[in-house]
Amino acid sequence: MKTTHIFAAASLSLALLSSVAIAEITFHNAITGEQLDLSVAKKGGDTEAFKQFKETGKNPYNGNPEAVKKGHDLFMTACSGCHGHEAEGKLGPGLADDYWTYPANATDKGLFELLFGGANGMMGPQYVNLNTDEMLLIMAWIRDIYKGDPKKAKWLQQ
Repeated sequence: MKTTHIFAAASLSLALLSSVAIAEITFHNAITGEQLDLSVAKKGGDTEAFKQFKETGKNPYNGNPEAVKKGHDLFMTACSGCHGHEAEGKLGPGLADDYWTYPANATDKGLFELLFGGANGMMGPQYVNLNTDEMLLIMAWIRDIYKGDPKKAKWLQQ
């Protein structure tokens, strides 16, 4: 009889746990604060890495050499015209130091929000040019070339 009760309790617990959905982070526009509509993103970015990012706000590609290389290649075609070939800054700001025009960019979530939704000036929303996974790859390269104070690198402490 006890085995039946234990089995029933275990089954019920498992059923309850499996029905609980992991909450996703809400992303907001860096300028307006409005919630970003991720459904308008360029197709092809709904990868396992992006699903993980939506739950944690931490870029799973950070520190992954293969992802960093892909991110560099994407940066060269999508971003270097304004930010320079080594993210040193040209028309757009430098990205390798610890000064962020938008302080939220010190977090992976904040940097993604800016890439996806755009910023003031010439930085338009990138969801039409890059899918969400490509944005994470570019972010991984930007984090890899960081030359600022590690204490200011909030993505390292997430």
